[in-house]
Amino acid sequence: MKILFPILFLFSFGLSQGQNRLTDNNAIGWCAYNGTFTVSERFSLHTEYQWRRDDYVKNWQQGLLRVGVNYKLTPETLVRIGYAWAETYPSGDIPINSYGKTFTEHRAFEMVQLSNTIEKLNISHRFMLEQRWIGRYSSAALDSEDSFVFSNRLRYMLRLQLPVYKQLYVAAYDEIFCGFGKNIGENIFDQNRFGALAGYQFSKNVRIEGGYLNQIVQLGREIGGKNAFQKNSGFIVSGIFNFDLQKAKMTTN
Repeated sequence: MKILFPILFLFSFGLSQGQNRLTDNNAIGWCAYNGTFTVSERFSLHTEYQWRRDDYVKNWQQGLLRVGVNYKLTPETLVRIGYAWAETYPSGDIPINSYGKTFTEHRAFEMVQLSNTIEKLNISHRFMLEQRWIGRYSSAALDSEDSFVFSNRLRYMLRLQLPVYKQLYVAAYDEIFCGFGKNIGENIFDQNRFGALAGYQFSKNVRIEGGYLNQIVQLGREIGGKNAFQKNSGFIVSGIFNFDLQKAKMTTN
């Protein structure tokens, strides 16, 4: 467990290096809202939106909306099913879409999150399976996608969180993405994200965290016979909110 976290990051970082690869370096700034609405002892609703910007905050990189239903199997095990919508914009010198166009993606997903604490260190493992319908253009002359290509993606994230002083904590995570299925191009390794964060727990229901973010994305196509990567680094700021609708219902009754 102690060596798994750095191995994941170093492995994925190494994939973006080498003479047979093109790398596009960009500065990014992400802001995120995460809200959980508890409706019963085991069920809750997940809501999320992420503003992902290029040139730190100047231009759009991506907008991501995600909603889901949570079920708490045990105090340490959470499962979720849901839907995500993403709008990806042409960013950087090597955009993800080969025509340099904005495209829409729809996803269904299933998630399992396992958590445990060793002394003061909280450790969580998140496994996510995504079914993706990605908008594609058959011609540069088109103004909108004329097809949606289906693919699958598997994600695993390891997150470590440690309290340092009263409500202040530090955290770090690494998440690796792997595509699979017949419509996957060059990017079986899809991307990797590494974050180093500091956070503050204002109350049981509200916390804010932010820090450094590094994202490595492999494109699904070759350019000039070379694999192409976006290497994006910058900051991320997240607000995490918990709303207990059980208490609200008891108050109104």
